Amino acid sequence: MIITIKEGITSTQYDSLLERIKDKGLEPNIDRGALKVVIGLRGDTKGIETTYFMVDGVESVTRVSKRYKLVSREFHPSSSVIDVSGVKIGGDYFAVTAGPCSVESEELLFAAAKAVMDSGALLLRGGAFKPRTSPYDFQGLGEKGLELLVNAREKFGLPVVTEIMGIEQIELFKKYNVDMYQVGARNMQNFNLLKELGSIGKPVLLKRGLSGTIDEWLSCAEYIVANGNPDVVLCERGIRTFETAYRNVLDLNAVAFVKGVSHLPIIVDPSHGTGVLSLIGPMSLASVAAGADGLTIEVHPDRKKALSDANQQLSPEEFDMLMRRILKLRDIVE
Repeated sequence: MIITIKEGITSTQYDSLLERIKDKGLEPNIDRGALKVVIGLRGDTKGIETTYFMVDGVESVTRVSKRYKLVSREFHPSSSVIDVSGVKIGGDYFAVTAGPCSVESEELLFAAAKAVMDSGALLLRGGAFKPRTSPYDFQGLGEKGLELLVNAREKFGLPVVTEIMGIEQIELFKKYNVDMYQVGARNMQNFNLLKELGSIGKPVLLKRGLSGTIDEWLSCAEYIVANGNPDVVLCERGIRTFETAYRNVLDLNAVAFVKGVSHLPIIVDPSHGTGVLSLIGPMSLASVAAGADGLTIEVHPDRKKALSDANQQLSPEEFDMLMRRILKLRDIVE
């Protein structure tokens, strides 16, 4: 249920409304937009008539049928802009995150960071902890990887985005002041983790699960927002279907659809979304045309030496050429 407040509401009327909300055992989530103040109600509203909240100072009361309320455009009509340590994503802002799949060494990470920065990327990605299908594959450097990411941030000035695997890693991420916590596809429905990420005070990049529907994905974002953290960026990274010609099916329908139903920014990961080197460029451009608020692209300075996903990491030269095309297309789209 969503309550829209009249512009001239008095403090007495406002306080009275909040009391009515609390009397029903509900929690108000207040969004002070540029034009209007909107209150989203958390809790079970099934047995409550909308007329109960139609008191002095209230413009309208709307029952929202979606399971995700706070991330819906009904609650927040304007597009949200998420600030990641000075880099803005959403609204009129477009940001590319780039870097290696895994943090492997200081030399390789620094080479990647310099290359993507020089080509126009605004954030540095890299996995310190890697969830892998096989237990025998490279799992990342762990805390050492976080240390190297922080060193790269200090040297090149790029905020870092890296994947968190579980609640037990939150204190470690706080220790290294990670700029943006990435929730990977396999953890999209790790509800205990999502709840905890509601209180970290840092932006979260929420990837879509391999078989996650849009409704499920947005409901997972709701977990984070409902627990106190409004700074969520969605990431479409491909879904699993019957197709075997490429790694995943990159669902660009989701970009346009999600932007219509949610105010959260959405970026696209064409590296994981395709898993095919030759498709990363075309699907990056298609993502821009579809209205994505950004991209996250894997770039490795020497992919023959890559310890994970070598076939979906661009070389610095390939990334530079792609960025030039992306910026030209952005000018056309705008």
